Amino acid sequence: MSEQQLTSPNPNQYGKVAVMFGGTSAEREVSINSGKAVLQGLLDMGVDAHAFDPAEQPLTQLLAKKIERVVIMLHGRGGEDGSLQGALQQLNLPYSGTGVLGSALCMDKIRSKQVWQSLGLPTAKYKIADKRCFDAGSCGAIMADLGNEVMVKPAQEGSSIGMAKVNRAQQLETAIQDAFKYDDKVLIEQFVHGSEYTVSILNGKALSSISMTTPRVFYDYTAKYQADSTVYSCPSGLPDTIEAQLGELALEAFEVLAGSGWGRVDFMQDKLGRFYLLEANTVPGMTKKSLVPLAAKQSGMSFAELSFAVLKTTEVCR
Repeated sequence: MSEQQLTSPNPNQYGKVAVMFGGTSAEREVSINSGKAVLQGLLDMGVDAHAFDPAEQPLTQLLAKKIERVVIMLHGRGGEDGSLQGALQQLNLPYSGTGVLGSALCMDKIRSKQVWQSLGLPTAKYKIADKRCFDAGSCGAIMADLGNEVMVKPAQEGSSIGMAKVNRAQQLETAIQDAFKYDDKVLIEQFVHGSEYTVSILNGKALSSISMTTPRVFYDYTAKYQADSTVYSCPSGLPDTIEAQLGELALEAFEVLAGSGWGRVDFMQDKLGRFYLLEANTVPGMTKKSLVPLAAKQSGMSFAELSFAVLKTTEVCR
């Protein structure tokens, strides 16, 4: 068994564990699929694990049910943005993954880029649209400044929800207005032509990178969760030296956002081989089509062992 498999001879040492999934975010369906898979993985490892959907019962029921630890499988708002983490800390319940500050920073694509940019980490050029003062007449200037091809992203949504790729000012105005349906602030990011990669992080180590290829306009919600045409390569085929550098960059990018325990960092590589940080995820998908399980499998870990490794991140002192 590899060093990264992190199993325990006594799974009952964690007591009664709640796997929290579902919730009320736009990613509820994906969260349910992730949560059910992790719940089964923990049960397979002998953990006393139980399902818990905060959309169906208040968090105080965790105490009533004598839950001792929480594995968070809630994606998006209310699960990844720090609010749940703060509530669990108030209840004095250990939870998996990143804490309050890191969750809030990683969830916000704009804040993430601002932190990375301030530290000199590579990220694509961008603009910000604020619903309170957005001027549709600025779209032409924005497009010209960002190279006339951009990605539009709600600042705090995951799974590519509300995103669009545009190459005309009129399209940009429509895409921004659509993104405003999900968030009051929208990231407008220079489009990087090239290949998309992701690096999963588990307990301070970078797993094998994965490259994603899709015939769709970009790696959107359908490509991630529904289409059979998306091609995943793990290992990604990068030269060893580049693979190591990408892993180090992923760890640094995650750490400076106060990420901890486990997560995933996404990149684009341009035609000249330069990598650009896209975003960091503190509760990545754990479905059959998800990327972290694929990277863990390449490292020799079963899905059940990976689920247990995520549970072990509840040991982090906060």
